Amino acid sequence: MAYHGLLDKYGTLLDLPAHTRPVSLLEGNTPLIPAEALSRQMGGGFELFVKFEGLNPTGSFKDRGMTAAVSEALGRGAKTVICASTGNTAASAAAYASRAGLKSIVLIPQGKVAAGKLAGAIAYGAQVIQIDGSFDDALTMVVQISDKHPICLVNSINPYRIEGQKTGAFEICDMLGAAPDWLCLPVGNAGNITAYWAGFKQYDSLKATGLPQVLGVQAAGSAPLVLGHPVENPETVATAIRIGKPARGEQALEAAEESKGRIIAVSDDEILSMQKMLARLEGIWVEPASAAGLAGLAHEIAAGNFSAGGKRIVAICTGHGLKDPDIIIKDMAKPQIVSPNLAALEEVIFG
Repeated sequence: MAYHGLLDKYGTLLDLPAHTRPVSLLEGNTPLIPAEALSRQMGGGFELFVKFEGLNPTGSFKDRGMTAAVSEALGRGAKTVICASTGNTAASAAAYASRAGLKSIVLIPQGKVAAGKLAGAIAYGAQVIQIDGSFDDALTMVVQISDKHPICLVNSINPYRIEGQKTGAFEICDMLGAAPDWLCLPVGNAGNITAYWAGFKQYDSLKATGLPQVLGVQAAGSAPLVLGHPVENPETVATAIRIGKPARGEQALEAAEESKGRIIAVSDDEILSMQKMLARLEGIWVEPASAAGLAGLAHEIAAGNFSAGGKRIVAICTGHGLKDPDIIIKDMAKPQIVSPNLAALEEVIFG
């Protein structure tokens, strides 16, 4: 049977209003890729899988929630959607709005969005507005304007975004036959960790799939949930999680506590090292923030805080590397130039 998108596959499990009119780009159904070489690099003795959400239509996990949020908005007659974004939400909102025939407006923090993400929002036809402030400032503004005007807010504080994002947990259980022992994922605005935990709990209540322990990972320069207070000026190379006051911070902490897991922080160096390692060992290229979950796992194993032996672990990689190619390009050596003849090529390759 042909695949028709998440609302077609899991709609009966999602708490969506009757007026919802499905808007789909055939999102979801992303691969769960065994990462045996990376597991060995970390010490081995455990099963490691990467849920590669960068293969969604706009290149990130945001499409899961956006199909639900925009479908609900269209069904109730909304004409415009709006969001604050560090990049991925902007591209996803713009794409699904375009698909639905709606106008999209995105607010981004000036100079804080990767070019690949900004280009996506523009390509899909969004009205892109930069503000002289942080993501948290932008979120405050879109909340205020959507309260005052008939504009649908599609950030993760929209409950239908969480409903759509739960499907990632459903897919993991369907693919593995049960929940993994541990789930590792990046934490920025904290909608994804909230949604995954809700999804695993729902599936366990329906199918007795069990529950994972959750390891949420923030960047050290943007770690309000680890520090215990908002971060006024968050800084990290992992732009997708450069958020100082997560909208769903309390739910994220609850997910970690209920699952008997934890939320930790890792350095930018650890994140970038894992990004490169994942690409070179497994052929999976993700944007920096997407490598945070795996970087956290490696950190905990190396520090002796995590007994991985015999465990089945799933890491959520939230966005494709093409979302932020400048991170790789700025540090790469220029390709060597050779004369167009075989002898010159052999000299370069074989010495």
